[in-house]
Order: sequence, then structure tokens, then C-alpha cells
Amino acid sequence: MWKLVEIIRGETMFDPSTITKERIDELNGGGPMGKRYKKALGRYPRGIETETFIIPVKDGNITGYLYRSHNRNEFSDVTPLVIFFHGGGWVFGNMASYHNLCATMARTLHASVLSVDYRLAPTYKFPTAVEDCYDTLVWAAAGSRYWKVDPDQIYLVGECAGGNLAAVVSRLVRDRKGPAIAGQVLISPITDGRMRTESYETYKNSPTLTERQMAYFISQYQREPKDTLNPDFSPMLGVDQSRLPDTLVITAEYDPLRDDGELYARQLRAGDTKARCLEVHNTFHGFIRFPKAKGTDETLCAINQLISGRPVDQIRLISQKELERETRREIRERRRQNKKHLDIESTED
Repeated sequence: MWKLVEIIRGETMFDPSTITKERIDELNGGGPMGKRYKKALGRYPRGIETETFIIPVKDGNITGYLYRSHNRNEFSDVTPLVIFFHGGGWVFGNMASYHNLCATMARTLHASVLSVDYRLAPTYKFPTAVEDCYDTLVWAAAGSRYWKVDPDQIYLVGECAGGNLAAVVSRLVRDRKGPAIAGQVLISPITDGRMRTESYETYKNSPTLTERQMAYFISQYQREPKDTLNPDFSPMLGVDQSRLPDTLVITAEYDPLRDDGELYARQLRAGDTKARCLEVHNTFHGFIRFPKAKGTDETLCAINQLISGRPVDQIRLISQKELERETRREIRERRRQNKKHLDIESTED
């Protein structure tokens, strides 16, 4: 694992005191990736097609990328829709970094995946990213029939700043009476811009995200310091945490944001929202993009369990193979119980 960490550090770590806007634009423009880093992102799965859409949002347009499996039945298959908000501290993030992950989700989850290229800071300050993501949800829900996706199975999934945006959009849906959301998955989310939790101190120099970098991201995203007190910036500061969609939070052990996820899930449960937080041990912030990182397969499996209808409080971090074995055992047990029931009825007759 630590070899992978070194590859990631070499490609993504930066000094907040020296980075320039020009460098940010260069990185977000899809600059060349190192060979080792590109290899670490994994292979693009076979049988996945993509479409690009221009999405109308307030004061402009953004781009969305839809990933779907070639193997779906074009005439009858209706799939769940996962709307994915990428990470990068509201400052970084491009489709190249998440291309393979989104395609893998489409294949693994048997879902259509819409990846949102929301506008980034410091050019676009808070709450531009929030409104971009909310407008995308409204637009996608309206077009669900065109894509053959189930309007009752729309899920929000986000990582890091994307997890923050998913949490905020879910609140806005409730308050604005927007499109229904079947559930949300927050992976290492930012939920409190004040940076006061214990994990910030414990892992302030974590290998793939430092406290200084988080402070930089927040300073670039906010218009003014008091923005961090706004629940649309820091969803953990929301007064009402009730009537939100079923929520699965995934955290990494060696991550300054670990407590953001755990405390937010606890707060949701206190507000009678169904929520569960699962911690991936011995892994780092941003692991989900790398297929060989500890926790990636288990996290995708957990998302699969949510989409498949398993209650949030019963979802576990297990591998896809383990889930398939469990599913087969459950099917055999149901068949056995059905046969036993039929035998009893036959005896009674």
C-alpha cells in the first residue's frame, strides 16, 4: 500500500504557499500524468460507453459525462442512476482523474453514472459548485426517461469535496422540494469547514492530504471566512438533519477528514435519518480512485449493497466476491424455505 502512496504523493501533493493559479489551471486542464500514476488508476473496463452532455446551470453551462454498460438491454433495461461529484477540495479535479473510477462504477453497480464537471475555485467561489450540482440533479431527473434510468433510483455519490456537495445537495432537495433521492454515499466527505476535529490534529501530515492543504482549499472556496458557518458550506452545522435520504458514509483511517464523516453520520442518526459510517482501516485519503488500494473493492461493494436495496444498517465492508457468495447462499436458503413450505402444504392437503 505504501508504495502506492508514494506514487500518489509524487503526482498530487503540492505546497499551498507556492502553488499558483496557472499551475492549478494546468493540472485541471488534464496535463500529462506520470506513467506510474496512470498505471495506478487502473485499466479502463471493457464494455462501457460514454456520452458527453452540456448541462444548463445558473449563469452558464457545465459538462456531464454519462457512463453506461454496452451489455444493457436497449429496449427494456431501466438502470439506477448514480450522479457522481468528484473530489479535489473544490479546487482540483478533472475527468481524467476519475474516468476509470466512473466506468468501473457503471460496470460494478449495473448503473448509469453521470460524472459532473462542476465549476471550480478560486475562479468560482462558494456556492457556485453547490448550485451547479443541484442544477445537474434537476436536469438529470428530468431526462431520466431518455436515458432509461429509474427516476425512483437516483443516488448521489461524492468523494472529499464531492462528498460535501452531495450532502449539501441532499439538504437542498429537501428544502426546495426537488427531485427524490433514493440514497447518498459520502466518501471521506468534508462536513465542517472549521477544521476542529481530533483527526485533523492526529493526521495533519497524512500522506495524501495535509491540514495545510485543507486550509488552502477552504480559503480558496470561501468568499469570506464566515461562509464556513453556512450549512451549505459545512453541512454538519445544519440545524435540521431529519428527512434526508438514507446515507452511507465511508471514511479512511489515515485521513484528517475521518472524524468529519463519523460525526456527520452520528448527527444524521440523531435527526432520525438512516445513516451508517464504515471506516476502512489502514488506508489513506483518496483511496477510492485506485483499484488496488485497500478499501476500494469493499467500498464499491458497499455502494452496490445500498443500490440493491439492503438496509443501511446492514451494509458491511466486504469484497464483491464475498457479496456474491452471500447472495448465492441467501437464494439457496430462500429456495429451501419455499420448498419446505410447499411440502408442508402438500402434506396438509
